[in-house]
Amino acid sequence: MSALTGLLYGALAFYLGGWYLGSWSGNFSLLLFILTLVTFGYWLAERLHFLPARAAAADVLEAQDARRRAELKRQGIDRVDGDVSAAREQVLAQPWWLDWTAGLFPVILMVFLLRSFLFEPFKIPSGSMIPTLAIGDLILVNKFHYGVRLPVINTKLIANKDPQRGDVMVFRYPVDPSVDYIKRVVGLPGDEVSYLNKQLALNGQPVPTQALPEFYDEDSLRYSQQVSEQLGPVAHRILIDKDRPGFVMPMPQFQQFRDNCRYSAEGVVCKVPPGHYFMMGDNRDNSQDSRFWGFVPERHIVGKAFFVWMNFGNLKRIGAFD
Repeated sequence: MSALTGLLYGALAFYLGGWYLGSWSGNFSLLLFILTLVTFGYWLAERLHFLPARAAAADVLEAQDARRRAELKRQGIDRVDGDVSAAREQVLAQPWWLDWTAGLFPVILMVFLLRSFLFEPFKIPSGSMIPTLAIGDLILVNKFHYGVRLPVINTKLIANKDPQRGDVMVFRYPVDPSVDYIKRVVGLPGDEVSYLNKQLALNGQPVPTQALPEFYDEDSLRYSQQVSEQLGPVAHRILIDKDRPGFVMPMPQFQQFRDNCRYSAEGVVCKVPPGHYFMMGDNRDNSQDSRFWGFVPERHIVGKAFFVWMNFGNLKRIGAFD
């Protein structure tokens, strides 16, 4: 068993190393699920086989010591050197390969349950959600806000709230479902979303906006036009690059429901199909979103982002956001 455990840890290190180096894309949810099953198998084997076997060996050791002492006492020797308790503890001790498998099962199980059904941490890798979220923000995502889903396959078991306009949502990227994206919900099923000449409109009605002071991006060392946008009850800030044209080019991967969108030099107009959502980044001219790759199906929803729990470069960013 020690050789098998070493082989499993070697395979895990190989997989994580290739993932880190970019040789393949990893699936942390699937990895955590497999680790939970494997460590549970070791934990079960420890409780049902290995621990009883060690306990039986310790009992045999004690019985042998007791017989030895009884025989010596029969011969008139009352004082016997040696203490079997230390040897018993050594026999009962878990070997290293059980410490690093069965011993980790409760911790891995707890992480798996918390991450799958309650809250999942994410790191913001790009600036598409500036100024709401900055590169390097470590955020928490509420996994049950939109319903309870089975881990790995993401099938909904229990419905909860529906996504609302203005929600900051994490979802599986429609072009590559192994990648998680974060954007803001702009269009609901049945909505007509237009983004023409940098102005967002829903069902023919312009979304209310209010000019704000310019935003200074410390990473790009430049100022951007900043606007407060009102999506339903949510007021949030967006950035607009005045120097970029409103025209967008759809990606070749945008195939399903492609006919629901009309592109022009001014921008794009899309009719959101049933069971799908139209997503946009708050950094409007620096965001690959539904304008480029299409709509997000309901089955790809991961959860609602709501809290920055750490940014090692700027601790002031810690807190809730809209």
